[in-house]
Amino acid sequence: MSNEAKKFAGVLLRDSFQKNASDIHFHPIPNDAKVSIYYRELGRRKHVRDITKSFYQIMLTYFKFSANMDIGETRRPQNGMIPWDKEETLYHLRLSTLPIGSTESLTIRIFPQDKPPNLTELLLFPFQLKRMKSWLNHRAGIILVTGSTGSGKSTTMYSLLEQLLQQGMSQVITLEEPIERKLKHVLQVEVNERAGVTYQTGLKAALRHDPDVILIGEVRDEETASFTLRASLTGHLVMTTLHAKNALGTIERLLDLGIKKVDLEQSIIGIASLELIPIISKGKIRRRAAIVELLDGDILKSAIHTGKIEKASYFTFNDLKRKALRYGFISEKIYEETQ
Repeated sequence: MSNEAKKFAGVLLRDSFQKNASDIHFHPIPNDAKVSIYYRELGRRKHVRDITKSFYQIMLTYFKFSANMDIGETRRPQNGMIPWDKEETLYHLRLSTLPIGSTESLTIRIFPQDKPPNLTELLLFPFQLKRMKSWLNHRAGIILVTGSTGSGKSTTMYSLLEQLLQQGMSQVITLEEPIERKLKHVLQVEVNERAGVTYQTGLKAALRHDPDVILIGEVRDEETASFTLRASLTGHLVMTTLHAKNALGTIERLLDLGIKKVDLEQSIIGIASLELIPIISKGKIRRRAAIVELLDGDILKSAIHTGKIEKASYFTFNDLKRKALRYGFISEKIYEETQ
């Protein structure tokens, strides 16, 4: 591979790490000889620079080769992972390509491995952290962490799992696509459909290993939802994520996936639906933190059966944003922009 491409990749990645970017986007410009590069910083997409399309093709080949992707395949979307261990800092880079005309776009998601945020840093309001920690006292059932792409679902789920591991020895098995962060004292299985390891086959095998806790990277379809439910109803604590716009939308998604209301009532311990908002410190946006729509207990059961939530005992995202505004965590402008 081109030494120039390797050198440029190293410079670009180090710069993105220093700026705490969560993603790098390579965007081929239609009818142009340029490709634009963007970072996503604190949730906002920022233009970094442009490179020529010819050099981008060399870069693309370098990244695909490094991630064990098929460099000759340009007509199908592909995914890959690169462990990046430089200057005593470890990152996992998740690569995704998408066919665009005669070329491909490339997105790199960055997962820092050395200093992952804990729940105290991730969640804005401590009372929500206390409530989520109480869910870990259950020996069986489903803890669901939901939200949009990039809302912190996986980070929150990992942090909850690490809290659980601190409480005592448990046999923990994870099924992930891909494995985003290596965990000690945990059996981590990477889903690889080309090798015949799907969420369904992996979960079947995991149940034979006498797990106390099963972490499933994401509920994506009816079959995975069904297996997740079955694992929880047979005495396992299951933690997983789901794409949904809010807590009530999570219930609607599960019903759409064929799960009956009575099974949801018996299996779900709690739903934590996340939204990241920019936090102001000393007049500037320094970080993002999660506000959480929380559903558990009787409120959850009522929501499952009626499709409604009693407002007096429940904080919506908008309620929490107003609270953040009163406490000075966000500005009026940010409040308006996030409505």
